[in-house]
Amino acid sequence: MTDKILIVDDDRNICEILAFNLKNEGFDVECAHSAEEALGKSPENFALILLDVMMAGMSGYKMAEKLRQQRIGTPIIFLTAKDTENDMLTGFSVGGDDYISKPFSIKELVARTKAVLKRSNLLSENNAGNTNLTFDNLSINLETKEVWVNEEKVLLTKTEFELLVLLSSNSNRIFSREDIIDIVWKDTPYITERTVDVHITRLRKKLGDYASVITNRSGYGYRFDISNL
Repeated sequence: MTDKILIVDDDRNICEILAFNLKNEGFDVECAHSAEEALGKSPENFALILLDVMMAGMSGYKMAEKLRQQRIGTPIIFLTAKDTENDMLTGFSVGGDDYISKPFSIKELVARTKAVLKRSNLLSENNAGNTNLTFDNLSINLETKEVWVNEEKVLLTKTEFELLVLLSSNSNRIFSREDIIDIVWKDTPYITERTVDVHITRLRKKLGDYASVITNRSGYGYRFDISNL
């Protein structure tokens, strides 16, 4: 099935260029020229959102935050002229999966779009044969990509889900930040160790009573340890 991508940018020329190139790569593409318009297009039905940060009206950050508050986990790649590390971390902190600074090459954007879409498919293949990971009242469904804590559904972004599955599937192993970047962000350049920390912090917060199962061994990295409850 063809992946459907939503481009959200108030620059119509950029939308046209991106749509043309992504359609040539075989994607089904729709454009919105404001966050408000995009929210009316049922963003939960898209495989990926390419989202400009600086727009008239609602910003891209605000739209992403709104989607996550509505429990919509569609992957988001931010497109922005703001390129400081703090800007990038802000994008990740509101639920973004990648962050591309303008100006960018179309080749790079297409490659990183494919990388974000590919990660969850590889995750499913690597866990073929397993449908659930269960740890007391923490349940991870690998088919539906759902996580439940104390019988309540927890909405994770695609990247947060991949992090949780990576750690929980290998509870006997400590993953360094470099290991996590190589696995979770394999085809995505410019990811820093702080990016890993931001995602882990968000993941722990969402796990509530089970936040402590993700431990950090200073100087080594992160591990999933159910005995730490």
